[in-house]
Amino acid sequence: MRLRFLGKNSTPGDSPTLYASDQDSYVIQGWKVYANDLLMRLDVPEGQTVIEVPPELFEHLTKDGHATGEIKSFSAPIMLLTEQGTCILRGPEMHDPEALSQMRMPDYETCIEVPKSSITALLEEESGSDHPGPA
Repeated sequence: MRLRFLGKNSTPGDSPTLYASDQDSYVIQGWKVYANDLLMRLDVPEGQTVIEVPPELFEHLTKDGHATGEIKSFSAPIMLLTEQGTCILRGPEMHDPEALSQMRMPDYETCIEVPKSSITALLEEESGSDHPGPA
């Protein structure tokens, strides 16, 4: 799998990053979620993992042809919003060696791969329920 870097929201020691893949998906690198109380509230199927990223990371979607990167619909793969305003996402953990070789990832981060359509849906107004409550 080949990745195209879209952008990162970085401060020293932190590096949530967004990539577009050649498989019609996005690869999202974020902080691993270790909080047991939070993980117990989520249904995380085997083979999937949970990461945390700032919502500003999605502003880089404009580099993949989207008019905006503003999240308007808080639904899967977004599972929760934290009290700090970050997004908790769930998805298949990336294991592709070629893709991983293109990334720099500290031990406390991991990445998930989600279909582009799932992320594009987040940019559209949600009709119905409010976004998930704070974690």
